[in-house]
Amino acid sequence: MRAFIREQMKTGHAASTVARHVSGLRRLFKLLQDDGINIPIQPELIQPPRHQRRLPTAPDADSLARLLDQPDETHADLDHKIRAVRDRCMFEMLYGSGLRLSELVNLDLNDLELSRARCRVLGKRNKARILPIGRKAMVALRNWLKLREHWEKPPPCPAVFISKRGSRLTARSVQLRLEHHSKTSGLNTHIHPHMLRHSFATHLLESSGDLRAVQELLGHENLNTTQIYTQLDFQHLAEVYERAHPRARKKN
Repeated sequence: MRAFIREQMKTGHAASTVARHVSGLRRLFKLLQDDGINIPIQPELIQPPRHQRRLPTAPDADSLARLLDQPDETHADLDHKIRAVRDRCMFEMLYGSGLRLSELVNLDLNDLELSRARCRVLGKRNKARILPIGRKAMVALRNWLKLREHWEKPPPCPAVFISKRGSRLTARSVQLRLEHHSKTSGLNTHIHPHMLRHSFATHLLESSGDLRAVQELLGHENLNTTQIYTQLDFQHLAEVYERAHPRARKKN
């Protein structure tokens, strides 16, 4: 059985695929045993390969600066200007507050507390949490709210982020806008909304080292979910070590 698992892994099967195969074989062997057929393998002792969790991709601060600090579209018509201001605000909120895409599009005007620079979001299982809004995100948010009324249509939509038609923006629309801006900013990597949340968590952990605080801000119920970012943080620390420590630097 171990040889079978090794061969499967060697031929390029994913650990999750091999685990499914092993699970099927365990069930088969158990059925054979229940039917009185003697087999030289104890099904409960067959262990599938450990599924290695893929680390999330987090764009670095320089890449995000190129995305978020694109020049204003001064020569564009009003609708293009409004769209650009809205888009910048969305991206600042995703990166600055670590929102999930679903939390961003479901954010309503009455969820904002501008005087206290914070917002209330509903996460998974309708669990509410209060998030701070960073300085740059606050500037972007105030700029967007000034222009938002140009796109309002009766009856008024409660959503913070609306389309030109005055309706709540969809998750797919946000993905497409981010794709557009990542291209116009000259980024080679394809950036999707969840990557901004990954960057929020990674950069915050790199600066603070406070895993519990990051867990609360991300809205993770289980600390194990947040701990994946410690692996990214260790990669960052390892790179710093290799660049800086006299015993780690490679000779030219």
